[in-house]
Amino acid sequence: MLDEQGETLYVGKARRLKARLASYFRGTLNTKTQALVSRIADIQVTVTNSETEALLLEQTLIKEQRPPYNILLRDDKSYPFVFVTDRHPYPALEYKRARTRHGDGRYLGPYPAVARCVKASR
Repeated sequence: MLDEQGETLYVGKARRLKARLASYFRGTLNTKTQALVSRIADIQVTVTNSETEALLLEQTLIKEQRPPYNILLRDDKSYPFVFVTDRHPYPALEYKRARTRHGDGRYLGPYPAVARCVKASR
């Protein structure tokens, strides 16, 4: 979402874009969302091939552009992964914030939140 000067106000992703955008323009909105909507002059859409690609693109754009209405992903945390180790007779699960080179396991994810990592590992 861009303002009149073309500056990025907010970066988001949605599986159902029409429903997501409609939610910003109808019904009761909190003060922050009302302020965002009042400044929107243009909406730019990028289609990705997968949920993973969308998550990574969203994270990259937020870190690069630092939009004022994205506060949750502006920190230096990255999306969590589940790492499945192969170094024991029984696989062990570890939660990681970044992919590093490991020859003794594989990564699952990224997930948008640690809670989803835990749910996926059950």
